[in-house]
Amino acid sequence: MFGLELTTVWFVLIAVLWIGYFALEGFDFGVGMLVPVLARDETERRVMINTVGPVWDGNEVWLLVAGGATFAAFPEWYATLFSGFYLPLLLIIVALILRNLSFEFRHKGDTAAWRARWDAALIGGSFVTAFLWGVAFANIVAGVPIDADKEFTGNLLTLLNPFGLLGGVVLVLLFLTHGAMFVALKTDGDIRHRARALAVRIGLAAAAAAVVFLVWTQVQTGSLGSAAAFVLGAACLLAGIGAAAAGREGWAFLGTFLTIALAVGGLFLALFPDVMPSSTSAAFSLTTTNAAATPYTLEIMTWVAVVFTPIVIGYQTWTYWVFRKRISTHHIPTADLAAARG
Repeated sequence: MFGLELTTVWFVLIAVLWIGYFALEGFDFGVGMLVPVLARDETERRVMINTVGPVWDGNEVWLLVAGGATFAAFPEWYATLFSGFYLPLLLIIVALILRNLSFEFRHKGDTAAWRARWDAALIGGSFVTAFLWGVAFANIVAGVPIDADKEFTGNLLTLLNPFGLLGGVVLVLLFLTHGAMFVALKTDGDIRHRARALAVRIGLAAAAAAVVFLVWTQVQTGSLGSAAAFVLGAACLLAGIGAAAAGREGWAFLGTFLTIALAVGGLFLALFPDVMPSSTSAAFSLTTTNAAATPYTLEIMTWVAVVFTPIVIGYQTWTYWVFRKRISTHHIPTADLAAARG
């Protein structure tokens, strides 16, 4: 396809899927973490949750497709990743389940204690998932101990190194900024102004941490392409913060969206042609060649992707268009009205 090997095409497609997942799911992780910070009462908490209510499950489709595509296109990568990162990935799955259940069950009970428990699941699940994804991707790019049999020989503490922990902190800060931008874009009233001001403050902290992390990444394993992506990403973040300070919420959200997209894209550019470098020996690294499925499998997958990808993107675009209007406390029914509606 376009003169590229199918292994390269599928590396690019998987990178695009992860970019889509982090740029879209990132803001609803941020909204989840910011519920106790921005909302001053139960009505404002419901406003915040309703901003992501119609779209969070669609955003997770990108994760499911990215995982499935990795399994089918690069089975050796999938096997080494999921066996070596078993505990953090298990924690991510548990956190995602608790977080998703909070959307479904929070409004099922009438007591403050019931809602507080599901709020804790939403906040904790969003934070744990964002942090561990940052730790995991930092380690994938930097390299982990892999032996000649393509087996991960480290443990959980191997992953909790300074670079990995910094990756987790950076992703949490970027998602908090992205989430605050989204709340400012999607709400009206006092919460909108508080979200905009908070986005500027957190955004500056995110920018400082991201610069350290991206320079560190570039020094370790960067390429010319990754350097360009990182510089553009940093410029988009600063532009987004400036737009938020000027009250241009749409441009501000676009800025953080592009920041995350370029940062994740830069990580994949720094990774290529490896898919999982070995810190034990470069000869043991998993690459787009030795970790790939058969050419026949990749060809079938390519035709499936050509047919179904436009359908999925079209449906998700339509969803965002339908729920594009701002939400305020005036749209939240009172307790009596909600009870009357059942």
